[in-house]
Amino acid sequence: MTLNSKGKPLFWGARSPLVGAIALCGAGLDQAVKLWMIHGFGLPFRGSVELLPFFDLVMVWNYGISYGLFQQGSATGQILLAAFTVVATVLLWVWGARTSGKVAAISLGLIVAGAIGNGIDRLAYGAVADLFHFHIGTFSWYVFNLADVWIVAGVAGLLYDSFAGGPKDAAMSPHGERGELGEAIPSSILHADGEKDLSNGTETASRQGHDDDETR
Repeated sequence: MTLNSKGKPLFWGARSPLVGAIALCGAGLDQAVKLWMIHGFGLPFRGSVELLPFFDLVMVWNYGISYGLFQQGSATGQILLAAFTVVATVLLWVWGARTSGKVAAISLGLIVAGAIGNGIDRLAYGAVADLFHFHIGTFSWYVFNLADVWIVAGVAGLLYDSFAGGPKDAAMSPHGERGELGEAIPSSILHADGEKDLSNGTETASRQGHDDDETR
């Protein structure tokens, strides 16, 4: 097991199973939808399919990242995007292994799911398959896919967790005491210190009483 400088697991932690489960389920669902849309429903041959007055199914091959940003049509650009995806996924996984909050773990799992889903597209097709298009009047939103939804939801969850404060249990002892660096103080140490203070106080008082008797 790989450990960091503090001796804690680097790639596996208490929330890693949750992060991994969400990442696998999210990426699997994204790929299932794309496979059915492309090969089952035949969306590339149907063109644009209107489901609602403001929502269409379309087939767009995205050579950039989420929502068509940073288009890279060259082979070098695609390799760089793939490398960026791998590095980002590893860093997010390490973050998930170190986090203790459930909201943060779920959010990181969603982002990893989106990164994996779009990464599989780049390996399989050389581009990301975007399928959904929202538009109202003259307003037209970027064409996106389910992996993009996971990424946006994950980022929103991390922002919420950051502003909400996150869990305090990891930095607090069972009685609410906090160490110098925010680390929990074991209750056994607290109780031992308390008993030591009480015993010292009792011993001091008895010595003072004995000295007074001798003086008298």
